[in-house]
Amino acid sequence: MEWLSWELLTIPGWVLAVLLILIGLAGTVLPALPGVPIILLGLLLITWMDGFTAVSGHTMIWLSILALLSVVIDFLATAEGARRFGAGRLAILGASLGLLVGLFFGLAGILFGPFLGAVAGHLIGKANLDDSMRAGVGASIGVVIGTASKLLIGAIMLVWFVLAWWL
Repeated sequence: MEWLSWELLTIPGWVLAVLLILIGLAGTVLPALPGVPIILLGLLLITWMDGFTAVSGHTMIWLSILALLSVVIDFLATAEGARRFGAGRLAILGASLGLLVGLFFGLAGILFGPFLGAVAGHLIGKANLDDSMRAGVGASIGVVIGTASKLLIGAIMLVWFVLAWWL
């Protein structure tokens, strides 16, 4: 099988790595995808294909720590934002679903989807309208903070990787 060599896998490997990074970037705002860990997989694939020469394993360990941190911050921001405003589990689930549905309605959907979903979820849990509105605000704030954190950490990882690659 002389026709099958590692060189043949270089182009598909780069395409896969870039696709993983792009999907990861989308996943920083899509609640169903673990965006930053997917970015990390793309960066790790690039580093592995390069034989860890341009970017060291040490750098990849730090990028992995950042990816883990993004997951923890995202979870804590949503839970803490909701908790501080009295939201329950149904409100948090509603906020996530509201964000997912809101993506189809542009910026307005992204901003108001989590709020409406949290209010609906809290109302399903037999809460009154005032408490549900409060839960909606808290869950929305948590989702926005978590999403912003993921975007920021993802951007930091990409900049760090590019600088490590070129310097």
